[in-house]
Parts: sequence; C-alpha cells; structure tokens
Amino acid sequence: MKKYFAVLEAGGTKFNCAVMDQDKNVVAQRRIPTSYPDETMAQVLNFFKEEIPAKQKYAGLGIASFGPIDMDRTSPTFGYITKTPKPFWSNTSIAVPLAKQLDCPVAFDTDVNGAALAESLWGAGKGHDVVIYVTVGTGIGGGVIINERPLHGLIHPEIGHMILPGYPSIKGTCPFHENCAEGLASGAAMSKIWQKSAETLDENHQAWEVEATILSQLCHNLLLSFSPKKIIFGGGVMANHSLLENVIVKAEQSINQYLTFPNNLSLKDVISPTGLGQNSGLLGAFALAQTQAINI
Repeated sequence: MKKYFAVLEAGGTKFNCAVMDQDKNVVAQRRIPTSYPDETMAQVLNFFKEEIPAKQKYAGLGIASFGPIDMDRTSPTFGYITKTPKPFWSNTSIAVPLAKQLDCPVAFDTDVNGAALAESLWGAGKGHDVVIYVTVGTGIGGGVIINERPLHGLIHPEIGHMILPGYPSIKGTCPFHENCAEGLASGAAMSKIWQKSAETLDENHQAWEVEATILSQLCHNLLLSFSPKKIIFGGGVMANHSLLENVIVKAEQSINQYLTFPNNLSLKDVISPTGLGQNSGLLGAFALAQTQAINI
C-alpha cells in the first residue's frame, strides 16, 4: 500500500501544506496565511484531516518551520516556535498538537535545515557529505547537512546572524546585531538601506556591489568553519542573475588562495544556485517526514 505524508512548510507569511506520496508526488496542497496561531493551526489541521486518502493514516508528519524553534526531543517545549519577532507566535507549540491529532510520527526542524536536506538528497548537494543551504529573502537563514542529517547542536545554526566585516558607510538594520548578514543583505535590509525593494533596483545599482561583498564574506566564514562541499543559494534576492557570479569572484578574492581544493575544483564548483528552485522548502519538509520522524 502506498504511503502518504503530511508536509508543512511553516513560513512567516504563509503555511504551505501538502499531502505527498512516497514518490514525492503532491496529492493535495493548500497555502494558508500566517495570521494568529490558533486560527492558522486550526486551518492546517483541517486541511490534513480532509485530504488524507480514505482509510489511510499518515506515515509521517514533516514540519520545516520559521524560527527560532526548539528541536530538543527531551525538552518540555519540543516542537515550539520560541522567541520570534513574528507577532503573536512566540512560545507557540505546533509540532506536538498536530502529530497527536493526526496520530503519526513527527519531524520538526528549521525551514532552512529542511531545504538543505532536500538539496542534499535530490538537488544541487546530491552526493556530497557536507552541504550548506543559504536562503536570501526577506531574511537570511542557513541550514547545514552533514552525512544527510541536519546539524542541530545546542539549538540550531543561525547563519544569517553571523557577524561580518560589513561594507564601508553601510550600517546594518538588524535590531540584535549591527553588522550581521541578515541586517546588511536580506531583502528587508536592502529595502531599508536603499529605500527600494530588491526586485526594483537597477542591475547597476550600488546595492548589488554591497550585496555581493556581504554574501562573499558569509561564504568565506562558511568555507573556513564547515569546509562544505556545496554552498547553495536560494531565495528571492538571488533572482538577480549576476549576483551569484559576483559573490564567487569576491569570495575567491577574500580567500586569497589560502584554500587548496582537491581534484582541480574551484569555488565555482562549491558555490551554486539551488537545484530544486522554489520547491526546496516543501520537499525539505517531506524529506524530514521520510527520514527524521519519531513517535512522541
């Protein structure tokens, strides 16, 4: 009998819900606005209950969520969105109530760890043992995969809040860290710094020079911290087609021949665009459901 999985990409703007079969086919899908927790979660639960194939039970529930979140399975607040700038969502339990209502195992991780896992299994990181996925959108986040498992540690990686040298005359916008990647180079930061959204900025605008510089600094730190086989970039800001190429050039300048890559590889082989495009988030939640789900 075919297995079905409940898949949830929980974002700050919308919750992308899907029922997927074991072959990654989407059987049903719905996008639910992220409003108040009770209202949003009730709609999510109704979707999964309505759409499950007759006489079936979900083989697993995978949740890839905005954060910060608590992923410690021994913690009393496992499955919670913890202290988040998203209004009304701090200290909200989402994983355990859903899993109990659907009576299935659950996997709960960050949205970027989920996307990184999907990229490592089926996308640009396939076949590599150390993969980092960085999304540059409204915010900046990063997920780290080692041997096809997400890296957690004390909490989970917050790559977007890595402190960077920055750019002369540019002040970061993050309320927590003046010169972190998110405060300097996220879509929201670009709008505040340049008074225009990224998609409306001319290709020759200084913003793109700043953006490439900041993201190359981020790559420099990631390369020396994790020695990844792949650093994969996704997110709306990366839609500027020349940006990634400029990031690679500037990262090469920053590394300054310090690293010697095996097999005649170069940074062009390491730093790459997403292989799954807009599907990496949803497929990430599916990958979590298939490979990481536990009974609670």
